[in-house]
Amino acid sequence: MSDTAAAAASDAEGSAPRASGSAPRRQERRGLFARIALFVRQVVAELKKVVRPTRQELLTYTGVVLVFVAVVMAFVTLVDLGVGQLAFLVFG
Repeated sequence: MSDTAAAAASDAEGSAPRASGSAPRRQERRGLFARIALFVRQVVAELKKVVRPTRQELLTYTGVVLVFVAVVMAFVTLVDLGVGQLAFLVFG
């Protein structure tokens, strides 16, 4: 387990983080349900950090995505038409 994962696990368990200079101690193997419970606690802790956009931000982001998709569609359409015309000229 990496140092970051160990720190996240210790934060989720509520225990103090280890000192980075100390030798890593061997941890006892957890049972299946204990590992699942730890995973769920870590997921909930991460979801509490999520910042949801406001309605105005959501509308702005949606507009930006739609415009970007329209521009990419137009570019792909023009390239496709150009390649089609070139193939028609070459192969007649």
